[in-house]
Amino acid sequence: MDKKSEKMSFNATWSMAVGGMVGGGIFSVLGVIIHTAGQWAWLSFILAGLIALISAHSYSQLAIKYQEGGGAFTFLREINHVGLAGSLSWVLIMGYILTISVYAFTFGHYVAHVFNWGNWFPRVLAFSIIAILTLVNLRGVGDASRVEIITVWGKLFVLLGLSIFGIIHWNPEQLTAGIEVKPWYTAIIGAATIFMAYEGFQLLSYDYEDLKNPDKTLPQATLSAVIAVIVIYVLVALGATMLVGAETLVQQEEVALSIAGKQALGTAGLILVTIAAAFSTGSAINATLFSTGRLMESVAEKKDLPNLFAKENKANIPYYAILAIAGLAAVLAAIGSLGTLVDAASLIFLITFGTVNFIAYRQKVKYRMICLIGAAGCLVAILLSSYQQLLDRPIPLIVILTLIVLTVIGRPYLLRNMKE
Repeated sequence: MDKKSEKMSFNATWSMAVGGMVGGGIFSVLGVIIHTAGQWAWLSFILAGLIALISAHSYSQLAIKYQEGGGAFTFLREINHVGLAGSLSWVLIMGYILTISVYAFTFGHYVAHVFNWGNWFPRVLAFSIIAILTLVNLRGVGDASRVEIITVWGKLFVLLGLSIFGIIHWNPEQLTAGIEVKPWYTAIIGAATIFMAYEGFQLLSYDYEDLKNPDKTLPQATLSAVIAVIVIYVLVALGATMLVGAETLVQQEEVALSIAGKQALGTAGLILVTIAAAFSTGSAINATLFSTGRLMESVAEKKDLPNLFAKENKANIPYYAILAIAGLAAVLAAIGSLGTLVDAASLIFLITFGTVNFIAYRQKVKYRMICLIGAAGCLVAILLSSYQQLLDRPIPLIVILTLIVLTVIGRPYLLRNMKE
């Protein structure tokens, strides 16, 4: 087959970007955001989406400027911040591991909710899906863009159908049913704490060389994908809450959309949402695991990780990198809580996206002042997210910030010792 024909078209690129965000995003964070922002959850999705939209612009413009993939790691190396690039890559890998754990946690709870076999079962399912998809990745997987197009439209059909069904039964009282009425500014705090729902589009910047006409396709596909996802999230936040009420979604945050699906269509709705959640989170785990493995391999080849993580098996897969990522994610999915994992992942992606936005501003890409606004927005969100976590879950916040600081400060010493 001609190499050019294997590259991803606009449709495939758009679908991969939407799939990367919706894959686990709305299924994981809906109950979490309603707990934080109450009736303003829909506004939280808009605010977080606007930062993601600016970040998508920054990512695509920098990829075009340097004519290569690699994301933040490559961008920092291109401006001769090699040390910072290495440190940020370690932090970013940590964020992807947390994201995989969130997706696995969500997969386990949605599937287990149908069977109701006890509290142990979701954890077993979360561990098992990571193990299965690790084996799939180690064997080598071909281009799944055609499959992604089909599965993305399937997910969108379920989510839009559910949200429209709820909005038709318009009942604003459901937005605050059983919970405390929140002031409007909680929407800003909420946006900061669920930012990982928009993580995913930037994975396409790693695949710059695999896109047809990337200088045109990448910005058009990623920006339109983020806009589409903002609309989807807002509709789902309103529609699902209209169906079952805010209190139910908060109490059942691990399976919020399953509850809404059952309310809409009974058992058929429950099964339909469960299938959509399982396929969405499963595909998101698979894609993130593969992309993060390649990121670790690239970082290792640049001597910023042990050479062990650059070693490939017969299928040309960096197997030690994949095993390390999967192992850590499986442990976190088995022992963590949804809110803690979402908060930690969101914080890391805000740091990364803020850095990329600032680089884009300094490198004078198109509409650079918008990039500066995005960097400032990320900084404000980081501060608000940290404040909220300090109030709600101080120990996990202290742990994740300590790990980030130790990574940045201790990385040079660790690398020096590994070389010796």
